[in-house]
This record gives sequence, C-alpha cells and structure tokens, in this order.
Amino acid sequence: MAASKEERAQILQMISEGKISAEEGARLLSAIASHGGPERTARTSEALRGRWLRVRVFSMATDKPKVNFSLPMGLVNVGIRLGAQFVPELADIDLDEFMAAINEGTQGKILEVEDPEDGERVEIFIE
Repeated sequence: MAASKEERAQILQMISEGKISAEEGARLLSAIASHGGPERTARTSEALRGRWLRVRVFSMATDKPKVNFSLPMGLVNVGIRLGAQFVPELADIDLDEFMAAINEGTQGKILEVEDPEDGERVEIFIE
C-alpha cells in the first residue's frame, strides 16, 4: 500500500510551518514510500486522528527545553521506525508493544529517559 495523500500532505505542511527541515521531511517521505505506509484498520486509523505525539528534550543542568516538537499520530509508526535507525538506544524498546499501546488509546506521558552523560532528559507524550 502506497503512502496516503494525507500522510504526504502532513509532512509537507510540517515543512512549510518550519516544524521539520526539508531534509527531515524528505527522510520521512522516503521512509513511508519504502515501507508502504502504516497498515491500519479503520478503527485504528480513527483512534489516531486528531492526536499528537509530543517529544521534549530538556537540558538537565537548566531544566530548559532544547527540543519541543509534535508529530501527528498518523506519522508516528513511520517516525518511530525511522528514529530507530538513527538512535541505537531505541533497539532496547519493543516498538511493536509501544505502537500497540498507542493504538489502544494510551494518553499522557509514555516515556521518560535521562542521559546523565549528555545531561539531557527526553519526555514523550501522547496528546
């Protein structure tokens, strides 16, 4: 199944709004094209509509956010798989279990990781 027009439009919108760079957008478009986009039932697709995955990265020294972005839930499956390619630490996380929790309607903070070596804390929320 090819990537939906909606997914491509969301990525292009995020680029135009400056939420992601053109390079990041190109990687996402490439990832959904190569993976054929996430396959979902109508119920799962409806459950994801209007929901967002928010990622915040804080400096532990100042507790000020360094990164704060939101990703439409419709792109999360692709984003997580793409992120796993660039973040070796994600190899320890069961991505299928993670996605199942998201698809079941989980909300709020779902992950918090501290990296004392780099002095960063990452929080992931579903809104």
